[in-house]
Amino acid sequence: MPPIDPTKKQLTRITAAPYTVPYLRAEVEALGFEIQEEDAVGVHIGASLLDCMPLNLRLRTAQHVLWQLTRFRCPSPDALYTSVAAYPWESLIANDGYISIVSNVDNPKVTNSLYPSRVVKDAIVDRIMKKTGARPDSGPDRYQTVINLFWKGDRAWVYLNTSGERLGDRGYRKLPHHAPMRETLAAAVLLAAGYDGSRPLVNPMCGSGTLAIEAALIATGRAPGLLRSNFGLLHTYLADDDAWREARREAGKLKRARELGPVPRIVASDHDPSAVEAARRNARAAGVEQHIEFVECDFADTPMPEGAGDVVINPEYGERMGEAAALAETYGRIGDFLKQRCAGWTGHLFTGSRELAGKVGLRAAKKTPFMNAKIECRLLRYEMWSGTRDS
Repeated sequence: MPPIDPTKKQLTRITAAPYTVPYLRAEVEALGFEIQEEDAVGVHIGASLLDCMPLNLRLRTAQHVLWQLTRFRCPSPDALYTSVAAYPWESLIANDGYISIVSNVDNPKVTNSLYPSRVVKDAIVDRIMKKTGARPDSGPDRYQTVINLFWKGDRAWVYLNTSGERLGDRGYRKLPHHAPMRETLAAAVLLAAGYDGSRPLVNPMCGSGTLAIEAALIATGRAPGLLRSNFGLLHTYLADDDAWREARREAGKLKRARELGPVPRIVASDHDPSAVEAARRNARAAGVEQHIEFVECDFADTPMPEGAGDVVINPEYGERMGEAAALAETYGRIGDFLKQRCAGWTGHLFTGSRELAGKVGLRAAKKTPFMNAKIECRLLRYEMWSGTRDS
């Protein structure tokens, strides 16, 4: 088998949460890549390992960037071991390193979901032991080299997870507060709302501040991957330090270009002082504290910037933290707030309760589906016209 070439275009799979693929696709295409395939939780493109660097740094809605290493016919676990062991792992992974295997298997011959991961792990470490005299450690943690197996029917694909840990783990959420929204989901919700940083954004009930922080990252053009230093591709022999530094430098240019102009106001409020403090500290860790106005108040008293913009509210919806009946009054007050304080603005309500959404008392112009953990949610869009709609 020829040496591994990091400049060669390989099938690269970029994964995302359910319902967020349209926003991932737009991001990937904006970076100049052509989508080859698309499914419910990801897209495929042709990319080199060097291309994976900016993808990891710049994508806001992606979970992992997977670079294909090999593919083969795989009718059985024995065939899986033989084909994986034929790959030159000693050219990729150090014998004193650490590997983690993640498997996604759809094969009637496999009833134990952990077994294929063990087969792949054994094939890799046995090969490295045979070639170098020592073997890397392995386990469930994903802080170094992560290998992904996809095995469907009699075909198998093996990828290097160039991200390692999930890209949504930006590293800024030092104080998560109650039931926080994941960073990648928050970014997708903002993109679905049409937010691009060109107009004000108000985030009542901000909790730990994830929506406001992701909005500030968008408004300032900051690449979210710059907030973390650990990526899976850096723990391989293919890591190119010069190329990595250049990728980070290019990503940083976007931030400086956007920050030349003023950032439209971003206001985040919560009645809970511990939530406001958590949001402020998280924003500080993300480097965007100066772009967000934090206010401790009832959501209905949230200060509204002049002009028009977007209001994004993510209240409790009774599935995890509060009972639905107790929240009905709150949702009614959300409707009053939108009608009385947000004329000329666009309102966006993220909720997992259709029943509670009905208490808002407004007709949604658009309903966009999302998944928050295992809860099916909707982002409801309300056009809050100033005066009459015809005017």
